Amino acid sequence: MTGIDMSIPHSARIWNYWMDGKDNYPVDREAGDRFSAIYPGIIDMARSSRYFIMRVVRHLAAGGARQFLDVGGGLPSHDNTHEVAQRVAPDARVVYVDNDPLVLAHAHALLTGPDAGGTDYFDGDLNDPERLLAKARTRLDFTRPVALMLMNVLGHIPITEDDGRALSIVAALKDALPPGSHLALHDGTDTDRAHVQAWRLYNRGGSAPYHLRGPERLRRFLDGFQLLSPGFVPIPQWRPDPSPFRTPGRCAAWGGVARKPITATGGAPGKAVI
Repeated sequence: MTGIDMSIPHSARIWNYWMDGKDNYPVDREAGDRFSAIYPGIIDMARSSRYFIMRVVRHLAAGGARQFLDVGGGLPSHDNTHEVAQRVAPDARVVYVDNDPLVLAHAHALLTGPDAGGTDYFDGDLNDPERLLAKARTRLDFTRPVALMLMNVLGHIPITEDDGRALSIVAALKDALPPGSHLALHDGTDTDRAHVQAWRLYNRGGSAPYHLRGPERLRRFLDGFQLLSPGFVPIPQWRPDPSPFRTPGRCAAWGGVARKPITATGGAPGKAVI
């Protein structure tokens, strides 16, 4: 697999390890164990993250969403976005975007089988939204609503004092979405001291750093859209239902889903709606 460095831990492979996956190397397992020694809740949080994504996709597909743009979805796992969406709506189209060689290699293997209809992927970088959108428009119909998913990826954009760079990247993506589209996101937060300490140690290890924002900073990425109930909350609290995973007692990941108003008077930004 060209471009894959097995000597440096990688967040997608560490996440795969925490999810009890097989697509990781000793260096990833060592880094994952060091992290969980400081913040043991990360394993439950990783699994809660997967189940949050499942609930979001299922809810959106049941509500009529038929196009999904999953940016930085990471390594394939169980109940991937296209599997959940197409289980609800067989005509749903799902496009994955990532710039990691390992993720793209696995996507190629996953999405070339006989059941890959309506699913696609391409190499794209969140830091270059215009190029990402140009490619996305060749695969999705941007005259119709699109569900944009930014799941656990905004932490890879450095934080500035006003967060202008990250906000401008997300604004470019939001502006391109047709009315009636959705933006779904979640990320780790700075709400737990041990969680902050574990990421600080991880960021010293030579991997691409991950930056923790507070819940209010993260919620700003949804400004201008109508928040779906129950709002921007710790991910286990977002429309919970019986889960196969243990729910973390305190979860340092927050998320939410918001809808682009169909009209300029479609609702107050930030107000939770059904």
